[in-house]
Amino acid sequence: MPDKLYHECRELISQGRVILEDLSEWGFDTVQTPADDELPICPVPTAAGLPAPVECRPESLDELEARLNGCVLCPLCEQRKNIIFGAGNPQADLVLVGEAPGREEDIQGYPFVGEAGRLLDRILFAMKLNRQDVYICNVIKCRPPSNRDPQPDEIAACEPFLKLQLAAIRPRMIVALGRFAAQTLLQCKDPIGRLRGHWREYQGIPLMPTFHPAYLLRNPAAKREVWGDMKQVLQRLNRDHQ
Repeated sequence: MPDKLYHECRELISQGRVILEDLSEWGFDTVQTPADDELPICPVPTAAGLPAPVECRPESLDELEARLNGCVLCPLCEQRKNIIFGAGNPQADLVLVGEAPGREEDIQGYPFVGEAGRLLDRILFAMKLNRQDVYICNVIKCRPPSNRDPQPDEIAACEPFLKLQLAAIRPRMIVALGRFAAQTLLQCKDPIGRLRGHWREYQGIPLMPTFHPAYLLRNPAAKREVWGDMKQVLQRLNRDHQ
């Protein structure tokens, strides 16, 4: 087939597919649309904003992590040692979202490996879970200097990646660990003390806000409240599995 004819055919096929997709969206239920593995990957959003909605398959965690490699969307890239993408079961029913990496996380390249991470491990153990059963990540993927609070521009740069992580995993439940995770996912400014202990929703997924393990290290008396929150999570997980 001559090159010119070949390219003309490809263009016609492409245009036809767009028309068929439009017809399907308008309610013509007999129209066949491409399978998921034939659809384009959603482009990674930037700090400037999300891309226009297009029909696309969710990006896999491996694909997303590869795209995040070398990220320079905010000034945190200047001092980081590692991007802390996330870790755990990519098909987890439960995702735990924290705030940002600390010193140990930045060195080791793995989320929640410091003292707060060891406390989180004990909480999971009490729930008869471990890191291989869940997925753990943070709103911010690079360590803020001296473990300071994340800045709004840093959250804005990283939040789209968090959303794509959750879209790839499709968990049945989310636990937001601390104020920044809860406020980012819920798009609110309520204090964590008011949010915690009450079921919310993130894009139709049940979400339980609770205190961050680092807060518990400074305020051990709050462990009882966190355990109460996590028992609600465990009960709901067990109920859904029945």
